[in-house]
Amino acid sequence: MSKFIGRLKQASGAVAQPMGFGRGKAASPEPKILLVASLAKATAGNLAELTAGADAGLLSISGSVGDAKALRQCASAVPAIPWGGWLKSSPRRKGQPGKDSGGDFIVFPAKTPLGALEDTKAGKILELEATLDGGLLRAVSELPVDGVLVSTKGEDGLSLTWQNLMLFQRISQLLTKPLLATVPPGVTAAELSRLWQAGVDGVVLEMAGEGLGKLRAAVDKLIFPSRTRRGGVGVLLPKISEESVPEEDEEEELP
Repeated sequence: MSKFIGRLKQASGAVAQPMGFGRGKAASPEPKILLVASLAKATAGNLAELTAGADAGLLSISGSVGDAKALRQCASAVPAIPWGGWLKSSPRRKGQPGKDSGGDFIVFPAKTPLGALEDTKAGKILELEATLDGGLLRAVSELPVDGVLVSTKGEDGLSLTWQNLMLFQRISQLLTKPLLATVPPGVTAAELSRLWQAGVDGVVLEMAGEGLGKLRAAVDKLIFPSRTRRGGVGVLLPKISEESVPEEDEEEELP
């Protein structure tokens, strides 16, 4: 399994915890929201600085051979975190971005041809629109993908809004897959805590070195709140009030 997908599932609670009273491994720390550093292109000079504090790195790719080489260079320069490729557009040729992508995971748009990723062993994260129909969101849970990325921005493109929060909450209630979301560079630890409670397991952000490191330190200090189980939307049954239940007729007493 992809290293990042393993961490993502652990954060989402999809990994079952061992039970019993025998000796075992030490208890895992409480899961917190994951930070993914997104880069438009590989910059070998200060790559470690740019990704300091990140749980994973994400590099924009087009599916070319050069992209696979760039991903391997990133993984070699900063081996402490897993690296993935973000396919920004649908590939034209079958198997183009998947085979030997060089990445631990790959993010791809929903319009990507099915055969384009058939040869890849990397973790698969499907990119979706935030306003996708509820029926299609439920269908995603049955697809052979490891997670979902939702891209959404505020009206100014720089801040999260209550509408964003409502969309994330809706999506997480309809999905059983781990959920990633893009966020603006100025996001705060308090805002990430709200996203976590709404069901977001990790965020993708463009942030340079020191800013990301400070955000990581702030996140680590927070105690993240508990949240409802993913895919917890059930069927609502009508409530029958006591007044609607007919009373039995009392038997008439014989004289």
